[in-house]
Amino acid sequence: MLHEAFLELLAEKGFEEISVQDLAERSTVNRATFYDHFTDKFALLEDLITDKFRFILNHRMQGRVGACPNEVKQLILTVCDFLSELSKGCQKHQRQFAPIVEDRIKALVRDSLRAGLRESAGKKMPADADLRATMASWAICGAAMEWCQGSRLSAEAFADTVLPLVFPTLQIKSVVR
Repeated sequence: MLHEAFLELLAEKGFEEISVQDLAERSTVNRATFYDHFTDKFALLEDLITDKFRFILNHRMQGRVGACPNEVKQLILTVCDFLSELSKGCQKHQRQFAPIVEDRIKALVRDSLRAGLRESAGKKMPADADLRATMASWAICGAAMEWCQGSRLSAEAFADTVLPLVFPTLQIKSVVR
């Protein structure tokens, strides 16, 4: 109900003009209930972004987790799908939401890559796995945001271009000493 109320209010006025009271009234919950779930309207926005991204990710990944080329490509395509859908939405809010969207998507991609690395590495998770996932998530998100600004490449062609640039970062090799 809060997600729906938030989206309805965004269609009517700017984000900065929306209050928690507006959200509570529109969703027919009281303010205390809102604060039971979210610290503020920014947390609600992050939750909305997370839900939408995970929905697209679950559809693309079909329950798979991994750091093999196909899974990483599907993750890149998920980011493209999400950003494309977002850019088709309300243009007036895009600029002000861009930093929030970017931060949230980078974190979600990083978490997915970490899970994939954990799945691939098993008990021999290297110490730099988190750094690898972070670097790859920033590269994927940054490249996808540039792509979304008007690239002529299809999402598939874009993913095929980005994958060989990002995938080596995720390859974990045993170090022989």
